[in-house]
Amino acid sequence: MSTTIPARTTYRALLRELPRRHLKTPSPLHQHLRAIFRSSPATSPQSNALPFSTPKTDEERTLRVQEADQFAQYARAQRVYSDLLERYNPGMSMDEEEKIRLTARRVGFDLPELHVPEGKE
Repeated sequence: MSTTIPARTTYRALLRELPRRHLKTPSPLHQHLRAIFRSSPATSPQSNALPFSTPKTDEERTLRVQEADQFAQYARAQRVYSDLLERYNPGMSMDEEEKIRLTARRVGFDLPELHVPEGKE
């Protein structure tokens, strides 16, 4: 069985989890991933720059694709976790004064404006 389709799927899954860039040139990380997932890594000019050896057999390549797929699943799970954490704990990133003001508004009170001396704005 060819590893081309699972490798392409894993490559796309990894790209989806990377931060988006609106530049026309791909980031060095995108270029590195592209070099890793090329169908013939031995012929790529960047193959010597990779921090690991290129797989020589189909079994080694399948294992590499499976490891990359597990990493993509982990990255997706971390992204979903942080999104859920933000959604269900909206005050997590607020400062203490803002939390107090919103809590007072929740029960029907408006906090008074604090007096700031003229010279300390």
